[in-house]
Amino acid sequence: MMFSVVIPVYKSANTIQELVERIKKSFIHISNDYEIILVEDGCPQNSWALIVEECAVDTRVVGLKLSRNFGQHYAITAGLENATGQWVVVMDCDLQDIPEEIPNLYAKVIQGYDYIQARRSMRQDGFLKKMSSKLFHAVYSYLADFKSDSSVANFGIYNQKVIKAILSYSENSRSFPSLLRITGFKNAYLDVTHSKRLHGSSSYTLSKLIDLSLDVILSNSNKPLKLTVKFGFLISLISFLLAIYNLIAHWLGIINVKGYTSTIFSIWFVGGILLFVLGILGLYIGKIFEEVKARPLYIIDEKLNK
Repeated sequence: MMFSVVIPVYKSANTIQELVERIKKSFIHISNDYEIILVEDGCPQNSWALIVEECAVDTRVVGLKLSRNFGQHYAITAGLENATGQWVVVMDCDLQDIPEEIPNLYAKVIQGYDYIQARRSMRQDGFLKKMSSKLFHAVYSYLADFKSDSSVANFGIYNQKVIKAILSYSENSRSFPSLLRITGFKNAYLDVTHSKRLHGSSSYTLSKLIDLSLDVILSNSNKPLKLTVKFGFLISLISFLLAIYNLIAHWLGIINVKGYTSTIFSIWFVGGILLFVLGILGLYIGKIFEEVKARPLYIIDEKLNK
């Protein structure tokens, strides 16, 4: 197989038929040797019935139905493990990633790159979505000690050796762009057109974005632990300096009455810091607990044309 297109499907039943047709048209001038892998990730809109119809019409359309909703990056992993193409395209199902950009991505990658990521120079998302994305990438860039670009997501074209490298990472906490970054293969970016969402709204709520942020940061960086050590040292230094000041003030007669308010404040402050540090340690221990169970990343319920 020359090309595989991997698409996680969730809450985008209205776009499946148009998406498949536009992908087919995009390959007319590239190759007829391709497969379109639609991974139904527990979609509540009965997207599987539409995928069944597409698979019946064209055997190049592959349907994978997960047993429940595992999440976008797990659905992508399921698609990647079933992709046989020398070049693998990963894209979303909501038509914000434009299929007509696939030939441009391929033309760029064959110039000597292992993969090309699409860069949405003009994102067509709402203000809240763009701001939350920028905030996430800013925090992630700081904690992970590398530049994370909010205009780059999953959309891109990848050599099969890159995909095999990504699949060799077996950790439970998964983020496709994060795993891609640590492979170290030669890559570049291509500015692409980003379309407005035609149907529905993003499945990433604020709570899901926070969960994803914590998951990605804790899985790829130990900087929060280092920051707690530095913060603890800073608090100890401030406390030591205040203790010296209180002794000197007492000897000079500046402080004659012991302060109840300052004592209570200090107790609550130190207690809060301790709980904060224990909370961070608990999150990392929780990640270890999830990894050592070694549960499957996803479960496929049905396969079509595979």
